[in-house]
Amino acid sequence: MTISVIIPTLNEETSLPRTLACLSSSALTEIVIVDGGSTDGTLNLAQEFCARTVNARIITAPRGRARQMNEGAKVSQGEILLFLHADTQLPAQAGQVIESALAKHTAVGGRFNVRFDSPSVWGRVISTFMNHRSRLTGIATGDQAIFVRRHVFELLRGFSEIPLMEDIEFSGRLQQAGRTVALRDSVVTSFRRWDAEGPLRTILLMWALRFLYWVGISPLRLSRWYKVLR
Repeated sequence: MTISVIIPTLNEETSLPRTLACLSSSALTEIVIVDGGSTDGTLNLAQEFCARTVNARIITAPRGRARQMNEGAKVSQGEILLFLHADTQLPAQAGQVIESALAKHTAVGGRFNVRFDSPSVWGRVISTFMNHRSRLTGIATGDQAIFVRRHVFELLRGFSEIPLMEDIEFSGRLQQAGRTVALRDSVVTSFRRWDAEGPLRTILLMWALRFLYWVGISPLRLSRWYKVLR
């Protein structure tokens, strides 16, 4: 079973080195970095990584996380597509865990648990809530490193190229396509969004945006209310 990791980047020079360092020790078939027009040192870091990593490549695509991930999927070769945020680190055994979860051909995809790189109580509370909510509803966020069988991804026509909620929208369609796996293994992701705006304020904003999305407000309109920190 071959696994392609697809990483959309945009001005990620601070977070990307940790993410790539974790990938160096993982049993993964291919790494595709998709840059959306970075103006900092992201491209140099990615190029240096690809130069010393046989199974890694970098491409460019129009800015937009969903579009970048779709473009990365098009050029990748793996049977399994794993979409990884540039500020999120996979566990060393990620490849083996995914293979084991999908070995019986009964699941179309899945996601990891998440924990934050912050030692704060807020970080533990938020990640615990996210994991329980995801396990209960079957809906995953991009922070949880969504993975999917290639033929299922293509059948679903990839991510909807919307400015916000592309992960929520896709995981909902993925759940309708078949059984998904909620792994107990955790990825580690940045707490910067909560640190920047304050944990409580950010939680309330997330709840409000998701509620408005579920009642039919368009992602384009919602994106104007949400400052995306990458």
